[in-house]
Amino acid sequence: MTRYLNRSVLGAVAGALLFGGGCALQPQVPEKSPLVPATGTVAVKLIAFNDFHGNLKTPNLRVPVPDAAQSTGFRLERAGGVEQFSAVVRELRAKNRNHVVVSAGDMVGATPLLSAFFKDEPTIEAMNLVGVDIHAVGNHEFDYGFKHLKRLQAGGCAPNKDGVPDCGGRPPYAGAKFAFLAANVMDTAAGQTLFPAYVVKDFEGVKVAFIGMTLKDTPAIVRPGGTAGLVFKDEIETVNQLVPEIKAKGVEAIVVVIHEGGIQAASGGINDCRDFSGRGRELAEKFNPAVDVIVSAHTHRFYICEVAGKLMTSAGSYGTLITEIDLTIDRASGKIVGKKAQNRIVDPNGAKDPALTALVDQYAKLAEPLENRVVAKVTREVTSVPNASGESILGNLIADAHLQSAAAPDKGGAVIAFNNPGSLRAPIIPAADGSVKYGDLFKTQPFQNDLISMNLTGRQLKALLEQQFGEDRPRVMGVSAGFTYTWDMARPRGDKVVPGTMKLGGVAISPDLQYRVVANSFVAGGSEGLTVFRDGTERQVGVLDLEALVGFLGANSPYTPPGVGRITRLN
Repeated sequence: MTRYLNRSVLGAVAGALLFGGGCALQPQVPEKSPLVPATGTVAVKLIAFNDFHGNLKTPNLRVPVPDAAQSTGFRLERAGGVEQFSAVVRELRAKNRNHVVVSAGDMVGATPLLSAFFKDEPTIEAMNLVGVDIHAVGNHEFDYGFKHLKRLQAGGCAPNKDGVPDCGGRPPYAGAKFAFLAANVMDTAAGQTLFPAYVVKDFEGVKVAFIGMTLKDTPAIVRPGGTAGLVFKDEIETVNQLVPEIKAKGVEAIVVVIHEGGIQAASGGINDCRDFSGRGRELAEKFNPAVDVIVSAHTHRFYICEVAGKLMTSAGSYGTLITEIDLTIDRASGKIVGKKAQNRIVDPNGAKDPALTALVDQYAKLAEPLENRVVAKVTREVTSVPNASGESILGNLIADAHLQSAAAPDKGGAVIAFNNPGSLRAPIIPAADGSVKYGDLFKTQPFQNDLISMNLTGRQLKALLEQQFGEDRPRVMGVSAGFTYTWDMARPRGDKVVPGTMKLGGVAISPDLQYRVVANSFVAGGSEGLTVFRDGTERQVGVLDLEALVGFLGANSPYTPPGVGRITRLN
């Protein structure tokens, strides 16, 4: 079994957890044991996963299973479930006493109700039982602010609306038993990294350093208030500055665990690397050659790649896969001389860890009354699949729900609603009788963002819509009924919205008139490059996005979803 050999480091970490500290610790390196001769090699197993997102139960997500009988070479099957996930980890740990379990971020955030209803504490408790050793924070860990994140690690009950810690009748939350890492996240007030930059593990006298961090663009994709007071440094610069420090301490084997990744071609299987591209590839090419392995994340893709001499892996998302990485390390030099990896499918029908079964059952029983409450009837499935213009039926539905919640003068007085496509996390799939439960809608809108009404001029509306068409690909927002416009892909960037086509109720939008608009607090703060929202005036906070959706469908039940046609695309 792996361990920290330097007991002073253990004591420091334990003290930080007990007293609520999230400060960065100065990484210390244990002395090499004089009892182990510096000859031969040591085998080390890394057990890695990423983007778990609190999926304690088997998610509605399918992974490709090799199948020669299929024309594609594989068939799609469901996978995952933390009970089965833990059993696979336990099996892998038993293969080699020199092992470490690592998570590459987004363990929590955008989670199902079973985790989110309890502030994601169930997921951390589950990962304690799984035996996670190292967790590099991802962008979603900041969804509710870094103070909430530090509490998740350190323990203590969440504050109620009056700011007083409230355990909700449950035993006090004990926190994480594993290390959080954030090498590129600086807490400006504390003058140090939010969490330690790296840890060093000792395996029979051979040392391996694990650098952990998130993507530098995190502030642009979470609530602005959640990262206030933090600075997110460039990933490449951070790693390359740490490598000399780590090597000076006698560590030659270096693993980067990072919440950023790449994309392979759609034809690639879980252990392939076809036409690999994206930010992940750039990282691998520009990280110091001393980096041997990169456990990556964020894109929710699976791949096993070798880029610039580095092994780069990703296990998809939601606990459907686990990456088994085997390293061979030379005792004399401390360098990695062999490395291989494979993604293992978590069979939802496989063996279960009884400790995790008990935990899931405990929280499921507490959440069941709310989760199973029928809130409406819907006549057909509502998906977020966009058409050629970027418009989706679910996007239209959510925008209509937001507008209804904020239309009354005392609720915001909004006449137009927007929602970002990233906020649509799951389709609404009614039961055979058309019924939709609260838990179903929570899967669709899990972020619990406030809705913010504000004034924007017609000129600002035009500028806002132009910000949807960035450098990589359009991210077209859903819009409420009555608001229409046309965009043209052939027009230059910054002027893709066709002049004169923005209309409200069939009347052209006037550049100088002010319009009351409503959007969730995530984009209302300027995230996803939609910075025009920051200029909105006379802001008014409304209900939560999920509350708006529940109320809208309940008031209009049985509900027939809207069609498309609010947004038109040319070319």
